[in-house]
Amino acid sequence: MSHSSFHAFSAEHALTLAIGFFVLTALLIYARRSEASSNFIRVLLAVTNLLSYPLALYAWKDHSKSLDNVLPFHLCDLAAFVAGFALLTRKPILLALTYFWGLAATTQALITPAISIGPPDFAFIHFFIQHFAITTTALFIPIVMKWRLPSPWWKTSFIVFGISVAYQGLSLLINLSLKTNFAFTRNPPDNPSVIDHLGPWPIYLFSMQGIALVFYLLLALFVRPSRDDKNS
Repeated sequence: MSHSSFHAFSAEHALTLAIGFFVLTALLIYARRSEASSNFIRVLLAVTNLLSYPLALYAWKDHSKSLDNVLPFHLCDLAAFVAGFALLTRKPILLALTYFWGLAATTQALITPAISIGPPDFAFIHFFIQHFAITTTALFIPIVMKWRLPSPWWKTSFIVFGISVAYQGLSLLINLSLKTNFAFTRNPPDNPSVIDHLGPWPIYLFSMQGIALVFYLLLALFVRPSRDDKNS
């Protein structure tokens, strides 16, 4: 089946990002209007995130049968599951993972998307809806839910970093066994990305984690516990 091609940093990409961030902003503004609107957006985001994987299977059924597009083990696939359950359960570790993964990793996927299929194909639509849903959730948690890190504020950054390193290590093992490329631990994505500037394999694997830790610590500054939290 023929489909249009998509290129990162094109006018089409810029327009897609503009629409996505407009919708993201509108949802957050609406969610802050009242408790009822907050609950509505929370459920909407939870459902969107949790439906991401089954919809991905449908989106890619006519394009690729490779395990990379069948198994939900890309970081953003896991982040979507985590984000959905974070909104429903409000468990601290799930909220933290959603915040850090959503803003440190998923936003990178929006800027340098690893997709070559263009609109109006559903694979293209699903890719950006999924990634914007995760990013919106990552912002919804501190902006609307008023979530803050426990004290000491830097501790959670290192916990999420440890989980991220474990995920990368597990990805390496899975990729060796299945010849997949989850977390891009076998090779960088075909499309241009920041990984292209982080050195050859396996150096870029360590570079990725170093950058991730810096991002986690910087992001933690925005959700540090308030003085009241520290004194309670």
